[in-house]
Amino acid sequence: MSTQYELTAEVREGKGTGASRRLRRTSKIPGIIYGGGKDPAMVAFDHDTVYHLLEHEAFHTSILNIKTGNTAEQAILRDVQMHPFRQIVLHMDLQRISASEKIHMRVPLHFVGEDIAPGVKQQGGMVSHLMTEVDITCLPKDLPEYLAVDLSNLHIGDSVHMSDIPLPDGVEITTLAHGGDDQGVATVMALRTGADEAEEAPAEAAPAAGEAEKKEGE
Repeated sequence: MSTQYELTAEVREGKGTGASRRLRRTSKIPGIIYGGGKDPAMVAFDHDTVYHLLEHEAFHTSILNIKTGNTAEQAILRDVQMHPFRQIVLHMDLQRISASEKIHMRVPLHFVGEDIAPGVKQQGGMVSHLMTEVDITCLPKDLPEYLAVDLSNLHIGDSVHMSDIPLPDGVEITTLAHGGDDQGVATVMALRTGADEAEEAPAEAAPAAGEAEKKEGE
């Protein structure tokens, strides 16, 4: 199960760009909490608190306990809008959750055993990460912070697919659950050497040389 975090929110009355700018000038982040069979709630969070929490990978895939006045509810982070070049959080979207209803969430993949894989350590290959996260479906209590992908047995040309990822009880990969393609998440590739490139160069140059001879004959 993922780590649980607590956030304190305050109700905000104003709407629109002007109201949001005024909030940001007081080091607050405008946000919205929606779903769960309730009306959307316009809220605000302390900027510095949230900014530092966002630095933790687990915060993005965890159950958040949101306290607003005397009300407490659980939610997950759905979207964060950042300033294009300043270290400022502009807006947050959160979705209420129910303990009895499944949620879908994108969780990161943690690759392990890459340095001892035969294709890397013995054959001089290189691991190519085809995915860095995957969408899963589960109940909130089963939500993992990440999924581990073992690469320790891969040789050059070998791949790991979504179906090869060990899943905690109650967790399924959304794509596979709906009959989608079993996509690769990582593969070990052979490195190109200078000799390989040199062998290909004459073949590529041959047509040009032929054209030159043809012109001389004319």
